[in-house]
Amino acid sequence: MALGDLMASRLVHSSSSPSPSPSTAAPPAPLPNHHHNHVTDDLPVANGPEPRNGLEPAEVEKPASVAYPPQVVVLCEQRHEGIDEAAAAAAGPSTSGLVSKWRPKDRMKTGCVALVLCLNISVDPPDVIKISPCARMECWIDPFSMAPPKALENIGKTLHSQYERWQPKARYKLQLDPTVEEVKKLCNTCRKYARSERVLFHYNGHGVPKPTTNGEIWVFNKSYTQYIPLPITDLDSWLKTPSIYVFDCSAAGIIVKAFLEKDCILLAACEAHQTLPQSAEFPADVFTACLTTPIKMALHWFCKRSLLRGSMDRSLIDQIPGRQNDRKTLLGELNWIFTAITDTIAWNVLPHGLFQKLFRQDLLVASLFRNFLLAERIMRSANCSPISYPLLPPTHQHHMWDAWDMAAEICLSKLPQLIADPNAEFQPSPFFTEQLTAFEVWLDHGSQDKKPPEQLPIVLQVLLSQSHRFRALVLLGRFLDMGPWAVDLALSVGIFPYVLKLLQTSAMELRQILVFIWTKILSLDKSCQVDLVKDGGHTYFIRFLDSLDAYPEQRAMAAFVLAVIVDGHRTGQEACIHAGLIDVCLRHLQPENPHDAQTEPLLLQWLCLCLGKLWEDFAEAQSLGLQSNAPEILIYLLSEPQPEVRASAVFALGNLLDMGSTSSNGVDDDSDDDEKVKAEINVVRSLLQVSSDGSPLVRCEVAIALTRFALGHNKHLKSVAAEYWKPQTNSLLKSPPSLANISSPSNVYSPNNIRQGSSGLASHIGPVLRVGIDSSATGRDGRVSTSSPIATSSIMHGSPQSDDSSQHSDSGILLRENASNGGLSYTRSRPADSVIYSQYISTMCSVAKDPYPRIATIGRRALSLIGVEQVVMKNSRFNSGGAHQGETSAPPSNFGMARSSSWFDMNSGNFSIAFRTPPVSPPQHDYLTGLRRVCSMEFKPHPMNSPEGLADRLISAAAPSNAELSILPQSTIYNWSCGHFSRPLLSGSDDNEEAHARREEREQIALDCIAKCQRSSACKMTSQIASWDTRFDSGTKAALLLPFSPIVIAADENEQIRVWNYDDALPVNSFQNHKLSDRGLSKLLLINELDESLLLAASSDGNVRIWKNFTQKGGQKLVTAFSSVQGHRAAGRSIVIDWQQQSGCLYASGDMSSILVWDLDKEQLLSTIQSSGDSAISALSASQVRSGHLAAGFVDGSVRIFDVRSPDRLIYMARPHAPRTEKVVGIGFQPGFDPYKIVSASQAGDIQFLDVRRAAEPYLTIEAHRGSLTALAVHRHAPVVASGSAKQMIKVFSLEGEQLTIIRYQPSFMGQRIGSVNCLSFHPYKSLLAAGAGDNALVSIYAEENYK
Repeated sequence: MALGDLMASRLVHSSSSPSPSPSTAAPPAPLPNHHHNHVTDDLPVANGPEPRNGLEPAEVEKPASVAYPPQVVVLCEQRHEGIDEAAAAAAGPSTSGLVSKWRPKDRMKTGCVALVLCLNISVDPPDVIKISPCARMECWIDPFSMAPPKALENIGKTLHSQYERWQPKARYKLQLDPTVEEVKKLCNTCRKYARSERVLFHYNGHGVPKPTTNGEIWVFNKSYTQYIPLPITDLDSWLKTPSIYVFDCSAAGIIVKAFLEKDCILLAACEAHQTLPQSAEFPADVFTACLTTPIKMALHWFCKRSLLRGSMDRSLIDQIPGRQNDRKTLLGELNWIFTAITDTIAWNVLPHGLFQKLFRQDLLVASLFRNFLLAERIMRSANCSPISYPLLPPTHQHHMWDAWDMAAEICLSKLPQLIADPNAEFQPSPFFTEQLTAFEVWLDHGSQDKKPPEQLPIVLQVLLSQSHRFRALVLLGRFLDMGPWAVDLALSVGIFPYVLKLLQTSAMELRQILVFIWTKILSLDKSCQVDLVKDGGHTYFIRFLDSLDAYPEQRAMAAFVLAVIVDGHRTGQEACIHAGLIDVCLRHLQPENPHDAQTEPLLLQWLCLCLGKLWEDFAEAQSLGLQSNAPEILIYLLSEPQPEVRASAVFALGNLLDMGSTSSNGVDDDSDDDEKVKAEINVVRSLLQVSSDGSPLVRCEVAIALTRFALGHNKHLKSVAAEYWKPQTNSLLKSPPSLANISSPSNVYSPNNIRQGSSGLASHIGPVLRVGIDSSATGRDGRVSTSSPIATSSIMHGSPQSDDSSQHSDSGILLRENASNGGLSYTRSRPADSVIYSQYISTMCSVAKDPYPRIATIGRRALSLIGVEQVVMKNSRFNSGGAHQGETSAPPSNFGMARSSSWFDMNSGNFSIAFRTPPVSPPQHDYLTGLRRVCSMEFKPHPMNSPEGLADRLISAAAPSNAELSILPQSTIYNWSCGHFSRPLLSGSDDNEEAHARREEREQIALDCIAKCQRSSACKMTSQIASWDTRFDSGTKAALLLPFSPIVIAADENEQIRVWNYDDALPVNSFQNHKLSDRGLSKLLLINELDESLLLAASSDGNVRIWKNFTQKGGQKLVTAFSSVQGHRAAGRSIVIDWQQQSGCLYASGDMSSILVWDLDKEQLLSTIQSSGDSAISALSASQVRSGHLAAGFVDGSVRIFDVRSPDRLIYMARPHAPRTEKVVGIGFQPGFDPYKIVSASQAGDIQFLDVRRAAEPYLTIEAHRGSLTALAVHRHAPVVASGSAKQMIKVFSLEGEQLTIIRYQPSFMGQRIGSVNCLSFHPYKSLLAAGAGDNALVSIYAEENYK
């Protein structure tokens, strides 16, 4: 199976917004008596977004007679888990922590080998009594088969050649039967050659006495008449460290004890009380034979114990064909299997650190220790226990030796035939295939909690073989996908050099799995970037990224790998630039054909992130990006449907902004900088446009990018900020500019516009209060020149920056005092820049009040960088509590000033402002150690046009300092996005099954309840089943009943949200919607009610916050927050809002001429519907039957129905409440599945029932409350509506107009009257009604008499 197919079949679709599954219900049947000849029947659906429930538009149009639950689920992506810096950092590739320990601390090499043989052939030492026949062979040579000197020389040469096979590049020094002086000279020479590398000292003491208890070994005197002791301490002092000792002699354990204090590695043939085996079955140097010729030794030993021992000629073992380093020969394959098995035993038995030290640090040491495991197995069978230092746990009975015995038996059985016919075809052993199968079985059943797969080192060995390589890599990929713990295990086994080497192959079939494996490695450990660049591995991934035959998800992985390679790594950035990465990324960000299907979002996201990381803090790369037209390509992506793509595009654009080089010396470098500044200004202009994106993920990146701009253009911004507050000359006092009338979209000012009106500038440019006109910016005739930094119409021209200051009555703005002593150093006039700087300041003031706390913090930080500070002031100090009284009082503007005809006339209010020039002091870099008030602000009369100029000392031309850079907020999108690749990609999670089961259960409950509701003829809500004193100071503003648990949620005007269980009468949770001082609640809504429900709390200023886990005490978590009327300053404090689950749309309007449609799946403004009326919208209701339909009630008593999908949008209009003109308080689609009937209630007290198909006249009118109707609730399924009045009364009516119930008081609550009815809310599926009162904070729940 090609890996592409494997990945395609197993990769969970990683698009940021999974498409909802189509509804499984049958198409709804049309209602009886449905008149097809009426003009309003055939409502157009063209040109709109496709209906999301999987039905064709025509089918959607037919009213339903059966319920089918909406399938759309929103705001449940990974991004909604939170985007704080800590979480993002944890998700990104690490350079510490789990990353660890897999990389050998210090790779070593054994550079010199000293071989010392004390054999004294033909003379036995005095303390050894030998048996007969006795073990004689030394290095497989019988010393008595030739003259002793010849034998000694041959044995020495053979030992040298045996070691050389394991370490061919070392220097070898040999001493045969030496004296103390010769040993000393040998050791000193070896250390001199080896320098800091390791020295191996091999000692064969078969011709001398056992070591002494004092820790001495024996050598000879010159005439061989005496044995001379050599203290181990002397030996150690000559060889120094690092060194490794092999002692092949009886009682070798004594020496190990003497060495315990030293930092070295020892291998000894036996314990202190043991003698070497003397059986003729073994060679005399069995320990050395195991260490240096393991295959031969193992087969000789096994042959005597196998079933073949009778028929096998043992001399054939010495004739095994092939070479040890050729795996396609019998000898080579045996050696390969032996290496794999001993490595596996060691990895499974040894502690992690010890395995790394002994088996991965030094090739020769690793070989000797692998062979030492064999020595332990063989010599223990002769009652002799080899020992090592560091000490190893026993391994001689490990079950993997059975696999070795089987491989050995297969080999021995083939041997006679292979020797008889040298041309016979070599059949590979099944060992590796079987081990891969065992590994695959583990993958099917294993997990992090179970024992790790013991075959992992074997998988590593298999990578050396071309025949098994592909299968091994696919299985390895599956293993790495299990999580970071698996990646760490694989790296600790030593996988890294193998997969690094494989990047040099050109095998096409390996490309996809190699990219996958490297994705997994780099998602854990960023430090591998250095090795990749050093080996030229980055070009492999650039080629793969540029290949169109790979799946987009896999190319996204290649982009991720490249992003990690360049992340904070200048060498990597340079290498990738030279390899053409910028062009490759930009090319794939643009569709070949605009009509093509949209590119995989994950690929777009990572192409942007890769570019962002490539440009980050690298001026040369930024310049190349600007030259390659990158901004234009990236700006196009700012409207992509996936928030992750938009945020990544913002990240890339932000990294094109150079933070520190713009005129850092205070002198403009015109020739080089002009083009660059123009490009940067263009980037910032586009970023300002998306500062009101619906996703906090995107807005957070915008705020961070704009903060970078504040650093790079610091002095220009400071000068513009200072201009706003600069004292005016008398000649201009009488005609301050007003932005209200500037309609020209160009950046040129006409004096006529400037001289017109002067009303409330603050309300137009939001929080940036004062636009000053310096005399230098004024021509001789008093006209304002184009270089004046006055914000032009583009601030308000339908752009999101014109946030309404009247919504934000609590934050004043101050200028910082970290000013240099000089005056303005920026004198060239750049009108375009000035405009963008003005827009920038205005936008950042909006950002500083973002409903998402982290973003607001970044906004305040950016403002403080340019010397603007927000000082929070309490409303009560400036007005007498009139801020929340609705539309009657004029809301205070930013400084708490009442609006007056002249924006200079501050003293006419009930307070005044004084700006005092701070004392001259050197620049201070105490940015944001806490938001302080830095200009003293005294509330006492003080002439504003005093000659003390505040701005003169405000501008510092210094480049960003370290202090400034250190407070630059860190982008989170890159690290956060990296988390995607550290999670399993090849298998779906089990959570989905649980969620699916829970949803099915809820759907069934809902359908049962709906059926019951529809059957119920008269829902008389006469029984009060619960009464809850919410203890709200200002009464209950909104209430909501949860569909599947006995829980009611209530909120007050101060945005305190409380959750209560009405069955147990116990509080569940209580929390503040936000901590800002500007308060006021509009509505509570439930999102995803059939799944993991989310609570939407809409503030009356249009800010929307969505919470999860709101029914856990203290567990509530903000999922997302945004301003639903961003950029529509006229929205006032009368926001109306509704949610439509089928379409995933949120509709918002208010005191403005349009309805904003937000797609909560894309977290994007989908469209703006012009409400085509002169008056404001006072009530809004989305159809729960027909996707895209919504009804709106207006302040003038008119009613309109809109269809988002129809070209004209407006599909019905009526004035059902005429001749009355009181505002519509509530509106709703009638219960059941008829999409054509609506209910509208006006403040005058009448409730009108309309049928859209018949006429503009209502077919039923109920005079419910005389002139005091305050609330309307329409049940979704039961045939009832309820209304509440200011006169402490609730009435419930049937759809025929019959009054079913009237609630005047609460008998169960000590006869207390309910007070003015603020809110009414039906249970979505049951006949329950929650009512909230305005003045006594009670929430009451009513049900039918037989309610259980």
